Amino acid sequence: MKNTKKRVVVAMSGGVDSSVAAALLKEQGYEVIGLTMCFSAAGGSAFGGNPSELETRKPSCCGLVGIEDARRVCHKLGIRHYILNLNRDFYREVIQNFYQEYLSGRTPNPCVRCNQFIKFGILLKKAVNLGVPLLATGHYARIVKSPEGFLLKKAKDLQKDQSYFLYRLTQRQLKRVIFPLGNLHKSEVRRLAADFGLLVADKQDSQEICFLPGGKYSEFVKTKGQGRIRPGNFVDKNGNVLGTHQGIAFYTIGQRHGVGVAAGHPLYVTQINSRNSRISLGSRQEVCKNEFVINQGHYLGKPPKKKIEIKVRIRYNHKEAPATVYPGKNQQRVVFKQAQFAITPGQSAVFYDKDTVIGGGIIKKVINSNDQRR
Repeated sequence: MKNTKKRVVVAMSGGVDSSVAAALLKEQGYEVIGLTMCFSAAGGSAFGGNPSELETRKPSCCGLVGIEDARRVCHKLGIRHYILNLNRDFYREVIQNFYQEYLSGRTPNPCVRCNQFIKFGILLKKAVNLGVPLLATGHYARIVKSPEGFLLKKAKDLQKDQSYFLYRLTQRQLKRVIFPLGNLHKSEVRRLAADFGLLVADKQDSQEICFLPGGKYSEFVKTKGQGRIRPGNFVDKNGNVLGTHQGIAFYTIGQRHGVGVAAGHPLYVTQINSRNSRISLGSRQEVCKNEFVINQGHYLGKPPKKKIEIKVRIRYNHKEAPATVYPGKNQQRVVFKQAQFAITPGQSAVFYDKDTVIGGGIIKKVINSNDQRR
């Protein structure tokens, strides 16, 4: 008799979220295949160290600890488990962009690129090529089918919502993706993990970038940027020199700590100029801006032909704020109703209509008050 079960690949990191996602899908009658992407353990040269050095730090996903935890969960659930070496792809699509952006004075978001190119790019294609039509992850987000297509919505648990990181998904990808945790709170997920008897029920969530278990991006960028990092000057808004810095790669817009310039009042990084290696410092008010430009714009549905009034989030932990988006061919202009703190080139600006993700893009340039275009 032909097997009529729906088959699904679950991207398993060894954490509680992806483990419960796999358990729920099996309980719902799916034929579940666990697949763990291997990055750091595959070759240390891509990460600025050897595998043994990386694995002695705090455990993260996609390393040896995560792989072993995923294997144990799959054994407990009675499902097949495979390891996929994506070290070269990850280095090309995520790692290189990460350090090159910092060297250029911008602040990247590697999780957005990993979702776009690795998890829902390469991994989804491999699953389809293997005859498995669906891919599930432990992301906290929801996909809803509508007459206009598939909608990406915020998770029920707004404290854990990860829709921001998923804004670059396409309709073709959304059609094949499942987020089993979208209607659950984190506390419910941990309780389910215990009910399923999973050893990862109490495993700590990773709060770090997966390929930097130590959390110190500056050392990583310094290793990768040898010969490209040069000192420069801290200046005020009038161009007066306030001090020197060791390189623009080590700073981000809105940064206060680590500046090391005494002024009798707090100073924040307000602008980074990669051409002359100058970093402008100023008050918190000077870091608050209304307007910026994005490129690499992407919409989950049809792109708007006219300006739209929506809410925009300029980083993951930013509460989205009302703004107007003006469409353009190669780049789009975004104007907030009220000034927002630390609009940062390199970060993603994500557009929301209530709880639905409309699209977004990469922040290219912040428009200062003296060169605003109305």
